[in-house]
Amino acid sequence: MRTFSFNHIAISVTDVDKSTEFYQRVLELPEIKNTASNSKTRWLSLGEGKQLHVIPRPEFKVRVNKAVHFALSTPDLKSFIEHLKAIDLDYTDWLGTPNKDYVRSDGILQVYFQDPDGYWIEVNDDV
Repeated sequence: MRTFSFNHIAISVTDVDKSTEFYQRVLELPEIKNTASNSKTRWLSLGEGKQLHVIPRPEFKVRVNKAVHFALSTPDLKSFIEHLKAIDLDYTDWLGTPNKDYVRSDGILQVYFQDPDGYWIEVNDDV
Protein backbone atom coordinates (compact mmCIF):
# COMPACT_ATOMS: atom_id res chain seq x y z
CA MET A 1 0.00 0.00 0.00
CA ARG A 2 1.21 3.50 -0.81
CA THR A 3 1.23 6.14 1.90
CA PHE A 4 0.31 9.77 1.41
CA SER A 5 0.14 12.88 3.54
CA PHE A 6 -2.00 15.94 3.00
CA ASN A 7 -0.08 18.85 1.44
CA HIS A 8 -2.50 21.61 0.35
CA ILE A 9 -5.93 22.49 -0.90
CA ALA A 10 -6.41 24.96 -3.75
CA ILE A 11 -9.55 26.97 -4.41
CA SER A 12 -10.52 29.21 -7.33
CA VAL A 13 -11.88 32.58 -6.25
CA THR A 14 -13.30 35.63 -8.01
CA ASP A 15 -11.41 38.15 -5.82
CA VAL A 16 -8.13 36.83 -4.41
CA ASP A 17 -7.62 39.77 -2.03
CA LYS A 18 -11.16 39.55 -0.61
CA SER A 19 -10.86 35.79 -0.12
CA THR A 20 -7.40 36.05 1.46
CA GLU A 21 -8.70 38.69 3.88
CA PHE A 22 -11.64 36.42 4.74
CA TYR A 23 -9.42 33.44 5.59
CA GLN A 24 -7.06 35.64 7.58
CA ARG A 25 -9.93 37.26 9.51
CA VAL A 26 -12.03 34.16 10.12
CA LEU A 27 -9.46 31.37 10.46
CA GLU A 28 -6.52 33.64 11.35
CA LEU A 29 -4.32 31.94 8.74
CA PRO A 30 -0.98 33.65 8.13
CA GLU A 31 0.06 34.33 4.56
CA ILE A 32 3.20 32.55 3.39
CA LYS A 33 5.33 32.98 0.29
CA ASN A 34 4.09 31.46 -2.96
CA THR A 35 7.24 29.56 -3.89
CA ALA A 36 5.77 27.99 -7.04
CA SER A 37 5.33 31.06 -9.23
CA ASN A 38 5.17 34.83 -9.52
CA SER A 39 1.41 34.68 -10.12
CA LYS A 40 -1.27 36.45 -8.10
CA THR A 41 -2.07 33.16 -6.35
CA ARG A 42 -1.73 33.63 -2.60
CA TRP A 43 -0.77 30.95 -0.11
CA LEU A 44 -1.94 30.67 3.49
CA SER A 45 -0.55 28.36 6.14
CA LEU A 46 -2.81 25.79 7.78
CA GLY A 47 0.04 24.85 10.12
CA GLU A 48 2.31 21.79 10.16
CA GLY A 49 3.39 22.41 6.55
CA LYS A 50 -0.19 22.29 5.22
CA GLN A 51 -1.40 25.09 2.95
CA LEU A 52 -4.44 26.76 1.42
CA HIS A 53 -3.77 28.13 -2.08
CA VAL A 54 -6.12 30.93 -3.15
CA ILE A 55 -6.11 31.11 -6.95
CA PRO A 56 -7.65 34.12 -8.74
CA ARG A 57 -10.21 33.18 -11.39
CA PRO A 58 -12.41 36.30 -11.75
CA GLU A 59 -14.54 34.69 -14.48
CA PHE A 60 -15.16 31.48 -12.53
CA LYS A 61 -18.57 30.76 -10.98
CA VAL A 62 -18.42 28.47 -7.95
CA ARG A 63 -21.22 25.92 -7.69
CA VAL A 64 -21.69 25.14 -4.03
CA ASN A 65 -22.78 21.97 -2.37
CA LYS A 66 -22.37 21.52 1.39
CA ALA A 67 -21.34 17.91 0.87
CA VAL A 68 -18.25 19.26 -0.96
CA HIS A 69 -16.34 21.08 1.76
CA PHE A 70 -13.07 21.06 3.60
CA ALA A 71 -12.85 20.53 7.33
CA LEU A 72 -10.49 21.85 9.96
CA SER A 73 -10.28 20.71 13.58
CA THR A 74 -9.61 22.75 16.69
CA PRO A 75 -9.38 21.61 20.31
CA ASP A 76 -11.48 24.61 21.42
CA LEU A 77 -14.46 24.78 19.10
CA LYS A 78 -16.57 26.69 21.64
CA SER A 79 -14.00 29.53 21.61
CA PHE A 80 -13.95 29.49 17.80
CA ILE A 81 -17.75 29.76 17.72
CA GLU A 82 -17.47 32.81 20.02
CA HIS A 83 -14.94 34.24 17.53
CA LEU A 84 -17.44 33.73 14.67
CA LYS A 85 -20.08 35.57 16.69
CA ALA A 86 -17.64 38.40 17.52
CA ILE A 87 -16.84 38.98 13.84
CA ASP A 88 -20.53 38.63 12.94
CA LEU A 89 -20.10 35.61 10.67
CA ASP A 90 -23.13 33.35 10.41
CA TYR A 91 -22.64 29.60 10.69
CA THR A 92 -24.98 26.62 10.51
CA ASP A 93 -25.28 23.02 11.55
CA TRP A 94 -25.24 20.27 8.90
CA LEU A 95 -28.99 20.68 8.37
CA GLY A 96 -28.66 24.42 7.72
CA THR A 97 -30.07 25.75 10.99
CA PRO A 98 -28.64 29.27 11.37
CA ASN A 99 -26.10 29.89 14.14
CA LYS A 100 -26.41 26.38 15.56
CA ASP A 101 -23.70 23.80 16.13
CA TYR A 102 -24.20 20.12 15.46
CA VAL A 103 -23.12 17.02 17.36
CA ARG A 104 -22.48 14.05 15.07
CA SER A 105 -23.49 10.57 16.19
CA ASP A 106 -19.84 9.91 17.10
CA GLY A 107 -19.88 12.88 19.50
CA ILE A 108 -17.88 15.30 17.34
CA LEU A 109 -19.13 18.90 17.49
CA GLN A 110 -19.10 20.85 14.20
CA VAL A 111 -20.19 24.06 12.50
CA TYR A 112 -20.30 25.11 8.85
CA PHE A 113 -19.94 28.48 7.13
CA GLN A 114 -19.20 29.81 3.64
CA ASP A 115 -16.41 31.94 2.23
CA PRO A 116 -17.03 34.88 -0.18
CA ASP A 117 -17.21 32.51 -3.17
CA GLY A 118 -19.61 30.14 -1.46
CA TYR A 119 -17.18 27.35 -0.53
CA TRP A 120 -18.33 25.45 2.55
CA ILE A 121 -15.94 25.11 5.47
CA GLU A 122 -16.48 22.81 8.42
CA VAL A 123 -14.74 23.36 11.73
CA ASN A 124 -15.00 20.58 14.29
CA ASP A 125 -13.43 19.42 17.54
CA ASP A 126 -12.15 16.05 16.26
CA VAL A 127 -8.54 16.42 17.42
